[in-house]
Amino acid sequence: MNKGKCINPCILAAVSRLGHGDKLLIADGNYPLASKTADAEKIWVSLSPGLPTVTDVLTALQSIINIEEATVMEPCEGPEPGIFAEFSTLLDGMPLNKLGRYEFYDECSKPSLRLAIATGEQRTFANLLITVGCA
Repeated sequence: MNKGKCINPCILAAVSRLGHGDKLLIADGNYPLASKTADAEKIWVSLSPGLPTVTDVLTALQSIINIEEATVMEPCEGPEPGIFAEFSTLLDGMPLNKLGRYEFYDECSKPSLRLAIATGEQRTFANLLITVGCA
């Protein structure tokens, strides 16, 4: 029986195929998942506006994978999005790599992105690109 916090069978199956260094995207509801994730497996868990959040999915995933690195999409102007602090807290203070919008899209279009999960998250710039660590 699964003891982790993630019970979505599609996500569990997809995560079981990931290896060290593969990447996984948890995307907000605004992210163009179909066009900016190349050949990655795509899973839509978006239920309604705001549900689930990116942080909900992150919490569930942390119970089943080790995270080596995390990257966010940085706005070109304005203050840092508040969700970045939440990501950092959930990731035990792990520093977040920051890429501009188009650089982030480019990174998510590489073959190393193996899984992309769409959420109902409504906060802007709430996209998190995770590099899977060792077991």
